Amino acid sequence: MEEEGGHGVDMEALVRRLRLHRPGPSPYEPSDAVAPAPGAGELFRPRRAAVLVCLFRGAGGELRVILTKRSSSLSTHSGEVALPGGKAEEGDADDAATALRESKEEIGLDPALVTIVTSLEHFLSKHLLVVVPVVGILSDIQAFKPALNVAEVDEIFDVPLEMFLKDENRTSDELEWMGQPFALHHFTYEKGNDKYIIWGLTAGILIHAASVVYQRQPDFPDKRAQFNLPKYSKECCSMPSGPVKH
Repeated sequence: MEEEGGHGVDMEALVRRLRLHRPGPSPYEPSDAVAPAPGAGELFRPRRAAVLVCLFRGAGGELRVILTKRSSSLSTHSGEVALPGGKAEEGDADDAATALRESKEEIGLDPALVTIVTSLEHFLSKHLLVVVPVVGILSDIQAFKPALNVAEVDEIFDVPLEMFLKDENRTSDELEWMGQPFALHHFTYEKGNDKYIIWGLTAGILIHAASVVYQRQPDFPDKRAQFNLPKYSKECCSMPSGPVKH
């Protein structure tokens, strides 16, 4: 990670480098080459979503990432920590458009303030949603005036990105799904009297994002798996969840 005069991250150099990043091919792209077997039902076509990994330089020069705490009234993932983002809609031009639209809707982030630099490899949510992390740089954090959509978001906060490479305040569960073992990580972040648990898909995306940004592997084993999507809709089942650590 380049530094500028000892004052932290050189954001311009980071933007140039991340624009050169190319994620590997997605293992979750549906194949049109498979013909439905008689009586097997419809081919499974996963829905797509995008989340914004929005980075900015903190007061100490460190890279920080914006997170939300989802509304406790939501029907799914209520009260959990998440990256801003959501499901793709027909009018979205691409994954970046999805991530920016959802971020504006959820936390009032003006897309004009964000420089999109790259996308990362695709993840699979426990409900079989293909999630594309989109990395954006917020060069002027002071210009961002949060406006929370209270129907979706209870809180907005930020954490240092590098924490997701450190084996501190972290636990993990060893799980298995579709015959693939994987690790479900939980990170604890405390600020004043507030305590946040960052886990599951969000933690996995941030571990990977931090590895790309800092160009190094985490200080702990990150057992990830590429799952085989079901061929037919009726074969779908949700991924197991480990217990949330407090």
